[in-house]
Amino acid sequence: MANPHTPEGLDVGALNDRLAREHPIDAYYERSILPIRLIEKGRLSIIRRFAGPADGLDLAEIGSGGGHVLRMFPRARITAIDVSEVFLDTARKNLAGYDARFLKGEVDKMDLPPRSFDRIICTEVLEHCVDPQAILGAIARLLRPEGAAVITIPNDPLILGLKGFVRRTPVGWALRDRIEWGGDRYHLHTWTPGEFGRLLEGFFRVTHRASSPSDLLPIRACFRCVLP
Repeated sequence: MANPHTPEGLDVGALNDRLAREHPIDAYYERSILPIRLIEKGRLSIIRRFAGPADGLDLAEIGSGGGHVLRMFPRARITAIDVSEVFLDTARKNLAGYDARFLKGEVDKMDLPPRSFDRIICTEVLEHCVDPQAILGAIARLLRPEGAAVITIPNDPLILGLKGFVRRTPVGWALRDRIEWGGDRYHLHTWTPGEFGRLLEGFFRVTHRASSPSDLLPIRACFRCVLP
């Protein structure tokens, strides 16, 4: 679902630079409150499982952030793509010593050759994009015929409901601003897992679905996709 207040001509690079400065990604992974760290640990585990063996493969992450996902693939040929130079600077630090290149820009506007990658990861990114369908189209164009894409989103309708509930409890009063994890006020789109699954089916065949921390509490919805 699109945000009706998304402005025309939005500078997504500047917006994501601001997000990166307000919510330092290293701190998010390392010092968030325990439930958030457990949810993200579960998300990373699902991504690693869905990506499968990647040694020697060409692997791209669209919206690479600080490189925390790509660190799980030390023997792949890595391409980190992000619109934010702040995020890419962090990724360069976290991926020092990896076989990695770093590209700044919106992937749907890049002149990358078709069928460039064996694996493509796009995790917690599409909700920040002006045109998520253009990004999905680019992923489908760049994926090799036998490749796989791993795509995840936050279940914002559930997350916002949980945050509203927690705010009304003593825990919420104690946490105060720390309850605003993840910078969701920067999200331009929201989907339930079902809505997003239907969107994916316009581009891919979804082979596997999983949620973190669990299917009973699907805070993060994860999809493994192949070309139809």
